[in-house]
Amino acid sequence: MKKGLLDILKGKFLVSGDAPKNWMFLLYASFLAALMISSSHRADKKVLEIAALNEEVRKLRSEFVEGRSRVQQLKLESTLRKEVAEQGLVPSENPPRKIKVKSAE
Repeated sequence: MKKGLLDILKGKFLVSGDAPKNWMFLLYASFLAALMISSSHRADKKVLEIAALNEEVRKLRSEFVEGRSRVQQLKLESTLRKEVAEQGLVPSENPPRKIKVKSAE
């Protein structure tokens, strides 16, 4: 067993009689390792991209809520009164009256 392990450490299996078979296996294993590393890097890149997009969605959602709140504030009657008062418009002193039209039948 010592001799077998020593042969492997020295690399004798790469130059022995059946070396081409060993080389093919090593090339295949190296290709698979490179493929796994590449796949892992692509997955990490996608995770980072998803995290960045989630952050952007949070920011946009926050801006949307802020804008909607601002619009609701601007639609309030008190806000409108202030805005139109600057232009010289004031609310009517007399409340509106309902006009009833009787049909001719």
